[in-house]
Amino acid sequence: MKQRTFLVGGLLLCLLIAGVGSYYASSHPDGLEHVAASTGFGDSAEDSAVAGSPLADYQVAGVEDERLSGGLAGILGVAIMAVLSTALFWGIRRRRGVDSPSDSPSDSPPDSPPDSRA
Repeated sequence: MKQRTFLVGGLLLCLLIAGVGSYYASSHPDGLEHVAASTGFGDSAEDSAVAGSPLADYQVAGVEDERLSGGLAGILGVAIMAVLSTALFWGIRRRRGVDSPSDSPSDSPPDSPPDSRA
């Protein structure tokens, strides 16, 4: 039970940091965009193939408030990663449980002392 409480607490902390911490994130472009703008080739960049996706540019499409949109994108990102990583780890754990020789039942009975009634 302590492990589950720890994991749920960690998930809630991640959601809080992603949702509230994004409010204080810098609005300046990242390092690569800054260098591109400084050296004069920033205008020649093309949009990525996923530029129209629902979480493009760390914003949620359709939400007008920029800070709320960023916070929701952070929360959704944490939730999606929590679901995907839990599924991955659950699948690995389940597979190792089946393939592990120490966990699988043996076809031969355990060694037993010889029967002396013969």
